Amino acid sequence: MSLGQQLAPHLPFLRRYGRALTGSQTHGDRYVRATLEAIVAAPTEFPRDVDPRLGLYRMFQAIWNSTNYDETMENASASDGDDQESIARARLARMTPLSRQALLLTAMEGFTPEDAAYLIEVEVSEVDSLVAEALAEIEKQTRARVLIIEDEPLIAMDIETIVRDLGHDVTGVAVTRDEAVALAMDDRPGLVLADIQLADDSSGIDAVKDILAEFQVPVIFITAFPERLLTGERPEPTFLITKPFQRSTVKAAIAQALFFDSATVPAL
Repeated sequence: MSLGQQLAPHLPFLRRYGRALTGSQTHGDRYVRATLEAIVAAPTEFPRDVDPRLGLYRMFQAIWNSTNYDETMENASASDGDDQESIARARLARMTPLSRQALLLTAMEGFTPEDAAYLIEVEVSEVDSLVAEALAEIEKQTRARVLIIEDEPLIAMDIETIVRDLGHDVTGVAVTRDEAVALAMDDRPGLVLADIQLADDSSGIDAVKDILAEFQVPVIFITAFPERLLTGERPEPTFLITKPFQRSTVKAAIAQALFFDSATVPAL
């Protein structure tokens, strides 16, 4: 099997990581493309002594570490006038990128502390402290009112419990597209967590589109088929949780989505 064939199944999840790390589909996918270009240009430099997925993420980390992220964000902000970029830069200055990487690699991408240590080039003993540092800093910065769009009662209850345990409020739980839009219009949320397939065969994606047509709000999608929304070929979610999910995954995704949201209220 060629290297390309070995790496292909892992690309959607690398896109997820890149988007969560940068808070942007555009920026995240750009890093993924740069990673693939580097592999094609110098295939002999690809780590062959580890699992292909681990090697792919290691190459991504090398690209990330070699780029002046603040400059990249500043140039993008100057070109598109997006105030979200300046908010992100300010928050990045208050938290070490390494701690966020450790959090996302373990909680969202499912790497072991040993693998995460290899990827970010630290001692294994440092990973837990980096994750704790990230969570502590993020939880001090973020608080929101959350709309949950989920038609499975047990899953909805689990998500609601996680959201409340994090100190956020829940504005409502919707099970259909129309109900989601009505709830959002009645009590504007600061974050939306949306399942893809809803009770009446309507789509969480369509519900979110309807909501975003009225006002901007960060969105996290929840799906059992993440590959379908991580192709890099069209406008796609920046934040995505895969079913079945761990509590830590939801926690990390919420923290990152709010981290890049200009409307986030600092926790007291």
